[in-house]
Amino acid sequence: METITLLKKELKIVVKESVREVLVQELMKFRALLLPSVSQKEQKDIEKHYGKPVCRVVKSIENKVDWRGNVYK
Repeated sequence: METITLLKKELKIVVKESVREVLVQELMKFRALLLPSVSQKEQKDIEKHYGKPVCRVVKSIENKVDWRGNVYK
């Protein structure tokens, strides 16, 4: 069996980043659970008042935000 030698700081950084990634994923799942569901009737009423969504290319920018609100590009 091979052993891998890591400095304590390197290990801490790797673990910290891994935990951060998992927390972000779980937080996104939790936020999705809190979104209200829309019935077919409500959706038709929304489309009647505001029209259907327009399918167009939208520029997307992805920013990573940690649990403290710090933004990483």
